[in-house]
Amino acid sequence: MPDARTSPAVTTTWDRVELGPLVLVTGPEELLAERAVDRLIVLARAQDPQVEVTHVDAAAYQAGRLRVVASPSLFGEARLVVLENLQAATEEAMADVLDHLDDPAPEVVLVIRHSGGTRGRKLLDAIRAAGARVVACEPVKRDADKTTFATDELRRAGRRVEPAALRALVEACGSDLRELAAACQQVVADTTGTVTLEVVTRYYGGRVEATGFRVADAAAAGRAGEAVALLRHALATGSDPVPLVAALAIKLRTLAKVGAARGQGLDPVRDLGLASWQVDRARRELRAWTPESLAAAICAVAQADAEVKGASRDPVFAVERAVLRIAEAADAS
Repeated sequence: MPDARTSPAVTTTWDRVELGPLVLVTGPEELLAERAVDRLIVLARAQDPQVEVTHVDAAAYQAGRLRVVASPSLFGEARLVVLENLQAATEEAMADVLDHLDDPAPEVVLVIRHSGGTRGRKLLDAIRAAGARVVACEPVKRDADKTTFATDELRRAGRRVEPAALRALVEACGSDLRELAAACQQVVADTTGTVTLEVVTRYYGGRVEATGFRVADAAAAGRAGEAVALLRHALATGSDPVPLVAALAIKLRTLAKVGAARGQGLDPVRDLGLASWQVDRARRELRAWTPESLAAAICAVAQADAEVKGASRDPVFAVERAVLRIAEAADAS
């Protein structure tokens, strides 16, 4: 086992982290952090089925606890200790972690979980300086990253996915990474072969057809009747006007970004964080727009955004009017 006091820190992802005397799992994305810890436990048990795994909550920590659970056993079994919630750690926990860094116990893997915030920053620096393997679990917010995540989920299960199906899956379930992962697991468990748009529609059809993104797509294409019908269905099934307006804004912002990128020599995928399917679609849709009509549509959405957040007594009317204005702007271009 390498010496954590002399090995340089190594930053990796949850699905590539390997065992080491000291592992720091940092960042607010809980799903990725849980997977990193689970992977380390699986690796430890594969190395030694008798490994003793202990979870310790740093927020309720009492002095000396780490020394007890990390001390060598009488029979020499390997140990893996998961110290959770370092961002809320007691002073005693921080002091004992520093002591462990100075004198790590042999045959012990210490996994430290810190979900973010300023508390414990100096200790984090000391952990990195001690040669920890660092797993970065940052929020997955960009559509391109969500698409990559879903693709990797299906690939690990030995499944391929059609581009249209992937887009529909991300649109239907991409607001929460855990939900997106569960959706991928469901289609893998319940179907065989390539994941098609028909498969995704079968399981998530109502959500796909009535999401704000479908409303925005129809409006941006000038299909006013379809956009309003989808909007009313979304509202009738419980969608809130605020995220619906947000979807309209995202749609128009994507069109504006891709349009501006052409004149600035930028790669929208690399430089703007968009998914390739978003860029391809935006380029096709931009043929029906002028800078003036796009600006008018953006102004309509800005007004609707203020109205659904309190400036109007009727947020439903506000979002429907915005949809119609966008469709009219696209149709008139």
